[in-house]
Amino acid sequence: MAMGRYSRIDGRGKSSSYCSTIVIVALVAACLVGAWITMSSSVDSTGNVRESVGLTKDVKQKVSEKSSKEFEDNSGDLPEDGLKGNVDQSSERDDSDSKSQGNENVVQESESSGESGQEEKPEKSGSDDDERTDVNKEKEEVESGKNDDAKNVEEDSKTGGDETKNQPESEENVDDSKLKTEESEEKSGSEESSDTTKEKTDEVKDESDGQSQGQVGSESGSKDKAELLDETSTQTGAWSTQAAESDQQKVSEKSSLSKDQQAYRWKVCNVTAGPDYIPCLDNIQAIKKLHRTGHYEHRERHCPDEAPTCLVPLPEGYKTSVKWPKSREKIWFANVPHIKLAEVKGHQNWVQASGEYITFPGGGTQFVHGATRYIDFIEKTLPDIAWGKRSRVVLDVGCGVASFGGFLFDKDVLTLSLAPKDEHEAQVQFALERGIPAVSAVMGTKRLPFPSNAFDIVHCARCRVPWHIEGGKLLLELNRLLRPGGYFVWSATPVYRKDEENVEIWKAMSKLTKSMCWELLKIGKDTVNGVSAAVYRKPMSNDCYESRTKNEPPLCEESDNANAAWDVPLEACLHKVPTDPLERGSQLPAKWPSRLDKTPYWLKDSEAGVYGKAAPKDFNSDYKHWKRVVADSYMDGIGIDWSSVRNVMDMRAIYGGFAAALKDLKLWVMNVVPVTSPDTLPIIFERGLFGIYHNWCESFNTYPRTYDVVHADHIFSDLKKRCKLMGVMAEVDRILRPEGSLIVRDNAETIAEIESMAKSLQWKIKFTFTKDEEGLLCVRKTRWRPSDVETIRSAIA
Repeated sequence: MAMGRYSRIDGRGKSSSYCSTIVIVALVAACLVGAWITMSSSVDSTGNVRESVGLTKDVKQKVSEKSSKEFEDNSGDLPEDGLKGNVDQSSERDDSDSKSQGNENVVQESESSGESGQEEKPEKSGSDDDERTDVNKEKEEVESGKNDDAKNVEEDSKTGGDETKNQPESEENVDDSKLKTEESEEKSGSEESSDTTKEKTDEVKDESDGQSQGQVGSESGSKDKAELLDETSTQTGAWSTQAAESDQQKVSEKSSLSKDQQAYRWKVCNVTAGPDYIPCLDNIQAIKKLHRTGHYEHRERHCPDEAPTCLVPLPEGYKTSVKWPKSREKIWFANVPHIKLAEVKGHQNWVQASGEYITFPGGGTQFVHGATRYIDFIEKTLPDIAWGKRSRVVLDVGCGVASFGGFLFDKDVLTLSLAPKDEHEAQVQFALERGIPAVSAVMGTKRLPFPSNAFDIVHCARCRVPWHIEGGKLLLELNRLLRPGGYFVWSATPVYRKDEENVEIWKAMSKLTKSMCWELLKIGKDTVNGVSAAVYRKPMSNDCYESRTKNEPPLCEESDNANAAWDVPLEACLHKVPTDPLERGSQLPAKWPSRLDKTPYWLKDSEAGVYGKAAPKDFNSDYKHWKRVVADSYMDGIGIDWSSVRNVMDMRAIYGGFAAALKDLKLWVMNVVPVTSPDTLPIIFERGLFGIYHNWCESFNTYPRTYDVVHADHIFSDLKKRCKLMGVMAEVDRILRPEGSLIVRDNAETIAEIESMAKSLQWKIKFTFTKDEEGLLCVRKTRWRPSDVETIRSAIA
């Protein structure tokens, strides 16, 4: 048998050929492995290799099991491990928490700089079903693409020195200390290892997120999903919007301004008002163009054509505000450095300058011996007022520094103090710094931004408003706001002084109130304070209106909607009292506190609520939702010390459920109903809370640095369709106190945008969580101000 040319019978030739084959196969295999590694890895902008598909089947299974357990039987809207203790605890605890939280799209960031760059890979925690692996692989490519796209967008944005870019659904939030000068020192020894560890952790989170979403979608009992997604999809329901009711608000339909919102180049506002800038009240150029000011037109809103995107500077020496209740007695002079009011009104016990503090003796022009004595005097004059039971929501017109409202808190009464930004320098700012509810507004040519039949009491202590002129137009506006059967308490000088001018005013007021069918119940005399108070009551029927011999003031036309309140001109007419037993205003509300959770009697099963259920069920569902969220998530899960919180704003209040859930805390909530949202503000007043209409594409009528917490529930995603989101964030920065917190609930895309803006503002990211395209974010404002300056021409005198 012929043999091959180089073959050997002893087998050595076969062995050599076999070895050669092994070498060739090994080389080919090495090339294939190298090619596979190259294709499955990507290099980020910092030069670090990012794994895309490097998780083993075993790790994926264990992460999936961890995620599924996190999202089971959770009564709040956050995973259990996301709520384990305060986020401001020691770095050791934070490191432990971050290990367990790496398996889901939850990030909690401590303020301590020592945590930076010390994240570890997630712990392995058991096994899972093999069938989930295929789902993970399919979702992995989609999630990787999303992360890369989001990363490219944020690499184009300039964030004032924040070098770590935001990922829309999963990331390791950079500690705020990295935004400061010590960033370079921290990075010098650990940047490479930290980045590598972070990227691996990101991949674990991306995988976990994909698995969790796929699994939770099939589990109807997942409570965290219900808490995060319930009560977000809204419709008009049984209520029209304030914009539609008023027929005045012109909504500019603009396309999303994403390109403009990528470059966050913040500057400090250069304006005449300085640290006290209110854009819609300090539009000096617009005020100069007014043809007349006799009706206080110059004190009304004149908003710039485009909302400013600059940041209001801090007053020199600004300090963390004094906590309530001490703030009722004194505030830091550096925070509101104005002495004019103390110089003019110091002898009247309003406000006094005392060293580094501004103090408030507790009185006012009409109650020199203290607001508490004056409040008791009013109830003694008319016991039916029943502070804190029958009378819960009060409007104090011409409030001064709001001592009346400040001491009514002791009676469980919620008072909204109102005064213009005028020569009584910073009176509303003093009130807000003290922790007392107040807004800057004037009774000029337009209706106040509140619904009809809303307040239990309207109070005026020497407010010097000319109620009797021009057919009683201003007093008729109070009649619109006052609920049927409600009281008007007037303790001005015409009630008790007998000089010619005051006597004439009293006669005119007596004639006017009688023609309005207001009943003068009693005039009480306070001998200690040397004042008197007249108490009137609005009728609960139309009998008096129909029996008048003269139609003066005239009844309003049927087409005049009493609830239309946004940018609507004042009219000198009387609105009829509701008479249908099922119509709002026909009955007195329940006594406080039962009215808080009592379903308003006019909500009908036949009408749909904001979230689509029958209106009464919608109301109750919303209340239960917010009680769970506040108790299980907000109280200790997102990094807010609620003991230091006093002034709270809810930017989109709906039924006021968020405020109602905070009832037992020593704070108050300004419930804002946007003019483009369903008009649910009457419901908020009915349950013993208060609020106001507003268009968030414009500035709010408050001074800078006046709220401790701002709550934004699915408002930003709507606003960015109509106005620049950067302008809205500048407004939030303006009204939020340094060290104050912003809570955002919105879709994941919007959460990512807000988080990116917050980082560019150098705010601290306290908590972020996204799941099933919905998210929750909590950030804390710092005292950072940029070095660049922007001059606002409209606000320069």
